[in-house]
Amino acid sequence: MKYGILIISALILASCGTSGVEPAKKDKSLSRQPKQEEVLTAEMLLEPKKTIVEKKEFPNGLKIQWFEKGTGEALSEGEVYEVNFKVKLTNGEIVDGNHLLKKDMIPFLVGYGMQTKGWDIAMKEMHVGDFAEVFIPANLARGAVGVPGVIPPNSPNIIFLRVGKKIAPSRIVEGTKIWLLEERPENKDSIIGEKSDVAFHYFVGTKSNPKYDNSYKRKVPFEFNMDNFGLVPGLRKALLTAKTYDKLWILVPPSQAYGSKGYVDVVKPGESMFYDIIIMSVRN
Repeated sequence: MKYGILIISALILASCGTSGVEPAKKDKSLSRQPKQEEVLTAEMLLEPKKTIVEKKEFPNGLKIQWFEKGTGEALSEGEVYEVNFKVKLTNGEIVDGNHLLKKDMIPFLVGYGMQTKGWDIAMKEMHVGDFAEVFIPANLARGAVGVPGVIPPNSPNIIFLRVGKKIAPSRIVEGTKIWLLEERPENKDSIIGEKSDVAFHYFVGTKSNPKYDNSYKRKVPFEFNMDNFGLVPGLRKALLTAKTYDKLWILVPPSQAYGSKGYVDVVKPGESMFYDIIIMSVRN
C-alpha cells in the first residue's frame, strides 16, 4: 500500500472554510538570511567550556554534561525551539551543524524524530538557555548503517548544543499547530482556497513512526484538490490560506487526524501527525 494514501483518506471527515481564518504569521528570525559574522559567532558559541556545572548518564549509554544551565522553561514535546548545534565524531570530525547551512540557528520540533532517537531523549532533558555536550551511542545515533560517505557505521555522535527561544505557532486551528517557517510574500496571488489544486513536497510521521513517507526522496510532489474531503481534516485546515513556496510545519492532533482508530500499521490510535511541507504550486 502506498503511504501517500494516508494524506487523502482520513477516518474522520471534516470541512473548514476560509471564513475567519487569518493568513499565518511567520517568525521573521527564521526566514531572514543571517550575516556571515552572525554564523561565525554562533559557531564560536559552541566551543566547549572547561567548567561543567552538571552531568547526567543514562542506562542506554547516552550522556549529557552541561556547561551552562538555562533559566528558561523545560522543553516540551510537540513544541518548536531554536537550536544552535554541531555534531562531531569521536575522531573530532564535524559532520553536521547549522553553520554548515549558513544559519545561526535552526528550528527543532521535540519528540517527532527530527534527528536520531538520542536527540529526542536529550532534548527532553533541556531547558531554554542550556548549553550542553551530548554523547549519543551509535545505537541511538545512525546505528550500523551510518550515513554513507559522512558517518561510518557504528559511530557515536557528540553534539554541542545551545537551546534558544521557543517558537510559537504562527496560528492554531482547532488544535492543529501551524508554523510558517519561510515564505515569499510576492506570491500573494497563489493563496490556497477551498477548491485549489495543490502540489507539495512533504514528509509525514508520528512519534512512534517518524518520517514514514517522504516525497523529497521520491523527487515527485504529491498533487491533490482541496475540495477532496478525504484529506486529513487538520491538514486541510492548515493549508487554507497558504501559498506557493511557503514552508510549513504542521502538527495535527489525533482528533483532526485518525483519532482513536489509527491507520493500518503506520499511525497508532491516538497519535498526532507531523507534516513538513513545501508548497510547490497552487492552481485556483
